[in-house]
Amino acid sequence: MSRLGRMFADDEELGKKDDDRKHRPTNLQLPAWSARKPAPWRRRRVLYALIACLALYLFVKNIPKPDHPPVNLRPNYGTSPGHVPNEIFKPVTDPSTQKPPRPDKPAEAEEHYYDGPIRFYKLAASLYAISRLRGQLQLNKNVLFAASNLRSASELIPIACEMATWDRNDVHFAVMGRDDLELDEIQLVNGIDEDYARPDFSPWSSDFRMEVSVAAALGHVGTFMHPQVVITDDPSREDAFFTRAIRAKASELGKSVIELPKDAAEKMMWIARLDSGSLAAWQTTYVDILIHAPPRSSGSLLRLLRSIESADYFGHRRPHLTIELPADIDRPTKQYLERLVWPPVDSSAASHASQVTLRHRIPSRTSTVEEASIRLVESFYPARPADSHVLVLSPQVELSPVYFHFLMYHLLEYKYSSLAPPNTEVGNLMGVSLELPNMHLNESTMFHPPMVHSSSKGPEESLEEPTPFLWQAPNSNVALYFGDKWVEFHSFLTSRVSVDPTTTLERPKLVSENYPSWLEYILELMRARGYTLLYPNFPSSRDSVATVHYELFRPPEEFTKPKTKSATDTPVPHLDPETETFPTDPNSHRPKYPEKAPLNTKLTSLLPKRGTTGQAISELTLLSHQGNELSSNLLTATARSFSNGFRRQVGLCAATFKPKVEAMKAGDLFCQDKPEVRAGRSFADLDSDQPFAASYPPAHTRHTLPPVVQDDDAIRQSEFEAHLSRQAGKTEDAVDKKKDAVEEKEGKDAGKHDDGKMSQEDTTQDGRAKFKDFLKEAEKEKEVKAKVTSSEPEEKQKGEAKDDKPKEKTEGKDAEEKSSGRDRGW
Repeated sequence: MSRLGRMFADDEELGKKDDDRKHRPTNLQLPAWSARKPAPWRRRRVLYALIACLALYLFVKNIPKPDHPPVNLRPNYGTSPGHVPNEIFKPVTDPSTQKPPRPDKPAEAEEHYYDGPIRFYKLAASLYAISRLRGQLQLNKNVLFAASNLRSASELIPIACEMATWDRNDVHFAVMGRDDLELDEIQLVNGIDEDYARPDFSPWSSDFRMEVSVAAALGHVGTFMHPQVVITDDPSREDAFFTRAIRAKASELGKSVIELPKDAAEKMMWIARLDSGSLAAWQTTYVDILIHAPPRSSGSLLRLLRSIESADYFGHRRPHLTIELPADIDRPTKQYLERLVWPPVDSSAASHASQVTLRHRIPSRTSTVEEASIRLVESFYPARPADSHVLVLSPQVELSPVYFHFLMYHLLEYKYSSLAPPNTEVGNLMGVSLELPNMHLNESTMFHPPMVHSSSKGPEESLEEPTPFLWQAPNSNVALYFGDKWVEFHSFLTSRVSVDPTTTLERPKLVSENYPSWLEYILELMRARGYTLLYPNFPSSRDSVATVHYELFRPPEEFTKPKTKSATDTPVPHLDPETETFPTDPNSHRPKYPEKAPLNTKLTSLLPKRGTTGQAISELTLLSHQGNELSSNLLTATARSFSNGFRRQVGLCAATFKPKVEAMKAGDLFCQDKPEVRAGRSFADLDSDQPFAASYPPAHTRHTLPPVVQDDDAIRQSEFEAHLSRQAGKTEDAVDKKKDAVEEKEGKDAGKHDDGKMSQEDTTQDGRAKFKDFLKEAEKEKEVKAKVTSSEPEEKQKGEAKDDKPKEKTEGKDAEEKSSGRDRGW
């Protein structure tokens, strides 16, 4: 039976069909091996397997490559403790190291031809590595140095390293040009974080692609780091695409850009001492120069203008120049001003705008103290008080070539520093003086600057070294006044000159007449607010950033006295030809004060060294206007006491007045425009208050209370009242009787007067004029009386003197009763 028959033996149909076939012999044997053809289903299985293998091969062969290589996310900590190098997230390979294919267009087949998509393979890893520096905050300590080539980087690296050693900022260095810079060793030693901001294929990229990449890289850095300032090299050494992109993108982000000049590593190393807050104000700070030229001072004025022109401004914008010219201008001054071009025209074709303002005064016979003060203060008013400041100069000053370096360093350090704690001496700083005076304000005694003890040579040796200090004294020769304080002084002077002089005492002058009159007013403001001025004190007595020359000194015109005698009225002295030798003392021709030569070296030689004390404003010595050493608490208490007395004596404020101090305003010191809190004052009331003393003790003495100034105005006032009574036809007894009757009837106190006495309404200008006339008549009567009494017996004179003394004492007591309840001191 066949195999198929045996498989289906039970089937009838198949059985019958098998029976019909021919019977084969049973002894016929099949061959041991026979070739069989494979089944069709097995051939299809093999075919499917081959197709699958081919598809897998083609998939593996043509698998797409990723856009960027894999990044090693496992940290590899460096050897320096606390420092994580940027190589932690450094990519293994950079596909942009190979040269990209050139374009088909022949016009673009040049060295810098690539304009493809921009990718930054290393920027993300470097930004992630500096996340510990709190770059997500808008205000931080991050300072970014950026360079486009090796030449500019070599100039910036020393400054960046010096800034890192001062440890006031977090310093970063970004490479954004075509050159590949490896700063691994530099950043490891100096603590500088490098940001890999170069795009892919940068050596072959076009200028347009590089400009876009610089702007994009700075945008990414600004998002994750928020640098306070971007510092670059001189534009002449940087690539043009880099300079354009940095300026545009920084302006969009609202960040300052500092473009250092040539040789900045030698001349401007002081910039490494500033913190991020000071550097952020670099581009928004403006300085105006104000010069007030008195008559016949053309020689000094020309010398000052030449020193301003020849100074080094290290690429910063030139200050605006305002010159107050006298009524008479000589010919050399006119010719010089006609040729003056300020700021100087540079070599580029940029448009030029003059920054010079001339004010020519109209001739007048006299100039009062108030008029002279108003004229100078009106010459400048800041548009932005927080950023615009004024440098007041006297024509007798000669500036050093590095004066602007000194000015900008101290302005940025002590005005805009972010490290200064709030509500400290920084808020009480009114400005910076560039001169160390030789005399006190009244020129009565020599001024000796304070010294600090230093033990730099060892604990056994303690030396006294000079240091900058804070002095409650203004300066008119060469001083920078902050814009917000100048606005407050403008408000103070507006109210001060509007006070009726007949209602206040004539104050003793604390400032010499060799200085302009506005110093007297600004001194009152400084004492009322507790403001101070920062004064320099250099190690060498010969160094100075401003030299004051006295050989061509001209006093202020408001204090210039008219000549009473002409040269022809002077008699010719008798001359003896045999004995006259005309002796002359050479010492009489020496300058009044020793003059210091202007500094012509780098500024860092004058600044304190690293690690020394006296750099923070809270560590500086504080002096009062008299030269006494004070503490900050004592200065505050003294200013509060002075302001209270100033409100009552000058501002005419009542004792119940509660002042409200507003920023950049001085209205709380005056009450003449506030009738509800204004105090009614008479001359006797004003005499009861003691004005501040004008004494200037030596600088080494401690603070003492000002001595009391005695005067006889109260006695003269009582005599004036008696004189008015006599003119009215009344005797002293009648006046006293009427006074007692009024007091009994109306129940008023002894401070009320009758018609013969001076009341509060009589303190007018007419009453003051009568008082002055009476004083003149009283002086004449005293002279006549002295001549008459000289011929009378001495006993009669003694008797009259005994009769007059009780009257004076009684009237003096009345004056004291009127001033009861008032503060008698400042």
